[in-house]
Amino acid sequence: MTLPTITRRAALAGMAGSMALPAIHSASAQGAPIKVGVLHSLTGTMAISETALRDTVLMMVEKQNAAGGIMGRRLEAVVVDPASNWPLFAEKARELLAVHKVDVTFGCWTSVSRKSVLPVFEELNGLLFYPVQYEGEEESRNIFYTGAAPNQQAIPAVEYLMGADGGEAKRIVLLGTDYVYPRTTNRILRGFLNSKGITDADIMEEYTPFGHSDWQGIVTRVKAFAAQGKKTAIVSTINGDANVPFYRELGNQGIKAEDIPCVAFSVGEEELAGIDTKPLVGHLAAWNYFMSVDAPANREFISDWHTFIRNPRRVTNDPMEATLVGFKMWAQAVAQARSTGVDAVRTAMIGQKVAAPCGFTLEMLPNHHLTKPVMIGEIQENGQFNIVWRTPAPVPAENWSRYIPENANRRR
Repeated sequence: MTLPTITRRAALAGMAGSMALPAIHSASAQGAPIKVGVLHSLTGTMAISETALRDTVLMMVEKQNAAGGIMGRRLEAVVVDPASNWPLFAEKARELLAVHKVDVTFGCWTSVSRKSVLPVFEELNGLLFYPVQYEGEEESRNIFYTGAAPNQQAIPAVEYLMGADGGEAKRIVLLGTDYVYPRTTNRILRGFLNSKGITDADIMEEYTPFGHSDWQGIVTRVKAFAAQGKKTAIVSTINGDANVPFYRELGNQGIKAEDIPCVAFSVGEEELAGIDTKPLVGHLAAWNYFMSVDAPANREFISDWHTFIRNPRRVTNDPMEATLVGFKMWAQAVAQARSTGVDAVRTAMIGQKVAAPCGFTLEMLPNHHLTKPVMIGEIQENGQFNIVWRTPAPVPAENWSRYIPENANRRR
């Protein structure tokens, strides 16, 4: 059964503010509905990435209700829009927990938004599922991290660039948006590169604000840096809609993948949907899932998404898959615990497994992070990725990096 037309239209229109969505299925509901908070930016610079994650949660709520809910109780989504405003994330998190009294929340994209809400979830003992790759250096009893840690994305990607298949890069350009995720990730990568014999003189590092649009000067400097006799590659931690003018400028200045390959950690199918990809063919992205994965669970995911969104051209991407995996694990944990209580669900979450669209069975570890495969994909003309490399099995997350000196004596 589908959402009432007016509700689905409102849900997919990216409305600001908050709205409690009605039950989608009335299957023998007993007791109050289970409230699912959705904390994603529907406006502002991060809406290009986060709106699809809101829609993914709504799809999962609809599907769970169509299957009878959980413990005979229907699920009810409560959506708020923190509008790419980092302090507002904390306010909206408090609204979800203290006013709407949600049982679980799925949300955040940037690390600055996650760090904004973390004290609120810990103070009020809420439960947040965070679905995006991040810099690590964090562990909270109130957060489950379903995106990649650095050893599940950033480090393998740079290793690929330095190997024969990736062009044996000897100079690395680190371009990032100016906030905690790019700066910490690049600190880890600099330590890793130094350990492999690449000196600071062969590392260029620059940061730009959210929504940055004038890339001509930076791309010109990248070309000059790459013209000094060593194979050069770009590692991009640029986030949000700044990726559109960045990739456009790469094309404008004729930077081709065979000359200066660029690997991105925050550009997937959704971001490429608004870009002319022809000049970008061969540039790379590192994720744990691509829409092009050939697996039964992925075909089901794509089919469910197209049915829900009513648009066969809409793409899936890695953070959407991480949202789906987190939702399924949470639903399994609630059913196992026979409770939506945070303490009971938290205990039941450890060891949960899901046969994921990436083609592997993923497991939740005691450090609240997942095992995940690592994949490198090349951009194709149609906006999809051709997977050119992947790990043979899921990799356990290391959320405390060995390349951060302060972690030398920390147990991982």
